[in-house]
Amino acid sequence: MAKYYAVRQGRVPGIYRSWPDCQDQVRGFKGAQFKSFKTEEEAQAYLVGGPEASLDREALTQAPDPDTLVAYVDGSYRQEDDSYSFGVYCLFGDGDQAEWSGRFHKDEASSMRNVAGEIYGAMEAMKFAQKKGMSKLILHYDYAGICHWALGDWKRNKVQTQAYHDFYQSIKDQVQVDFVKVEAHTGVAGNEKADQLAKEADFILPDQD
Repeated sequence: MAKYYAVRQGRVPGIYRSWPDCQDQVRGFKGAQFKSFKTEEEAQAYLVGGPEASLDREALTQAPDPDTLVAYVDGSYRQEDDSYSFGVYCLFGDGDQAEWSGRFHKDEASSMRNVAGEIYGAMEAMKFAQKKGMSKLILHYDYAGICHWALGDWKRNKVQTQAYHDFYQSIKDQVQVDFVKVEAHTGVAGNEKADQLAKEADFILPDQD
């Protein structure tokens, strides 16, 4: 069924006939307001100040095509034992989902707390996209370093950040990664799911990657 995507606040407000076109206007745009409708009349009413509506959170979690993977990653830290963990939540264009998590015992990366877990989660999402033969990964994260360390914008003073940067550089020609920053705990469904997975993660067995 055809949909009309109304962007009330975005880069270029208006009505769009495909989710990828709408996504271009709202992804990464702070304070974006948009919603999908079945008819153009409903979309027009929304644009000119019709009933308020929250972000179309479900649309945000849909991959735009079969060769693209959407992923949300997050990290967590447990003070009582200095363990850190990651959560990864992925969605495919056909609606299939994948999720996993892991926790690590105290080590040198524990000083980075939840950031150590989010770095690991980002690498896990990249590895998964590569394994599945995806040409593009839309990676949602909430700590800015996930993008800046990978691209080399930030200094990499720790072993973990250097290893992360090197790994991204090794796969970037195989998988195009679009980095999308999400504000933590703002109700974005995929981000909240990754956060929950990280917090509830069990320890990874020694013989697991």
